[in-house]
Amino acid sequence: MNTISDFYGAVRLDLRDPPAGESLTRHPGVLGLLAVWHERACFREELALKARYTPYLIGDIGLTMDEVREELAKPFWRR
Repeated sequence: MNTISDFYGAVRLDLRDPPAGESLTRHPGVLGLLAVWHERACFREELALKARYTPYLIGDIGLTMDEVREELAKPFWRR
């Protein structure tokens, strides 16, 4: 993620339908499942770092600290 809009889009990724023409199964099978889990774990690690070191920016991306805590409390396999 290189921009705040990328970060915001990733936070809301699970709440939206995929863009038109994008497959729901970007990575089919077990390898796909592992890829999704890895992506979620990395995202949550990055979110934790942003919340810890730049908490004043969390509101700028449209989240509250309560929403961040809820996201960080989820295990990697949960959406």
